[in-house]
Amino acid sequence: MSKQLVLGTPLSPTATKVMLLGGGELGKEIIIALQRLGVETIAVDRYANAPGHQVAHRAHVINMADGQALRTLIEQEQPHIIVPEIEAIATEVLVEIEQLELAQVIPTARAAQLTMNREGIRRLAAETLKLPTSSYAFADSLGELQSIIEDKIGYPCIVKPVMSSSGKGQSRIKDASAIQSAWANAASGGRVDQGRVIVEGVVEFDYEITQLIVRAKNSKGDIITHFCEPIGHVQVHGDYVESWQPQIMAPLALERAGNMAKKITDNLGGLGIFGVELFVKNDQVWFSEVSPRPHDTGMVTLCSQVQSEFDLHARAILGLPVDTTLHTPGASAVIYGQMEAQGIAFSGVHEALCVSQSDLRLFGKPEAFARRRMGVALANGSDTDEARIRAKLAASRVKPIKTNS
Repeated sequence: MSKQLVLGTPLSPTATKVMLLGGGELGKEIIIALQRLGVETIAVDRYANAPGHQVAHRAHVINMADGQALRTLIEQEQPHIIVPEIEAIATEVLVEIEQLELAQVIPTARAAQLTMNREGIRRLAAETLKLPTSSYAFADSLGELQSIIEDKIGYPCIVKPVMSSSGKGQSRIKDASAIQSAWANAASGGRVDQGRVIVEGVVEFDYEITQLIVRAKNSKGDIITHFCEPIGHVQVHGDYVESWQPQIMAPLALERAGNMAKKITDNLGGLGIFGVELFVKNDQVWFSEVSPRPHDTGMVTLCSQVQSEFDLHARAILGLPVDTTLHTPGASAVIYGQMEAQGIAFSGVHEALCVSQSDLRLFGKPEAFARRRMGVALANGSDTDEARIRAKLAASRVKPIKTNS
């Protein structure tokens, strides 16, 4: 047996302290899972009153891409574990922190550095690990983007900032007339580097999945890979709008998806959950992206699994046992802000929760935008078709409204 982890008492000298770099809806759920295990939590985000700020023991507002500000805060708080939850982080600071053994970075500083931009992870997947991917190239200017599309990638194609999340800055180009607007959209949607984009050829797939993988320690202290049932999802402009679990797959496609996900997560190493996005057509599987943290499409696991992706992440990073068992087929559907306003309210919550086997998560974001995720509806069913109908119905009944204040 390996040495057992000792968990302390929050807000005391014995506390086990975990710092979340990113306090959005995913970070909020991670914090809740950690607090159930008696962990002291620190939420960091770029704006005040982020969802994670509202539940953490302490909250800080900094620009996490500012290396000096990030280093100063880490030295001030002295966390035992640092959990990156977004991409826009000065990862060179995390490398220094890890090298100096000041804290454990989840899953590793290298993984955070590689996956924070699409170039690093795409080159690792396609060029080092030889995983099948769509055709791709990188451009540093509008002129270079135009020539790459015309001479190499062709139409249709997808243009994305090398660093962004939730589909921000992503465009699908059908012809040359859309290239200039796609470049401008990528520049405005990129989180840090606004001068470089990736352009990808379009893969004609039947469906896309998220393969959640958990790297966790067993009773001997060895790191073992655990697989969740595949999650199907629908994306619009690169942003997920609904997901369901399990996604039914042909046996060979399922095997290939698992092998591909394990290959890249073995290379990234460390502990915790990874969301590996894959395209599937018949028995063919292509790698798309990987996140070394809970995935937005994995919100469905709050109702479908014995342990949600957030519980799995919390347990894995603490060195505790995990259980990826599917409990009941489930689905999630996004609730958008539908307006630009601060401190909005929600009507229709009662009606939404009247839907059979439904639940809601309203994130508590202080400011709404038309396409900003403000919540998610969850539902179970006898199968994923029934669960999806219920989740979408529940989501449709929640109406964001402006307040009088």
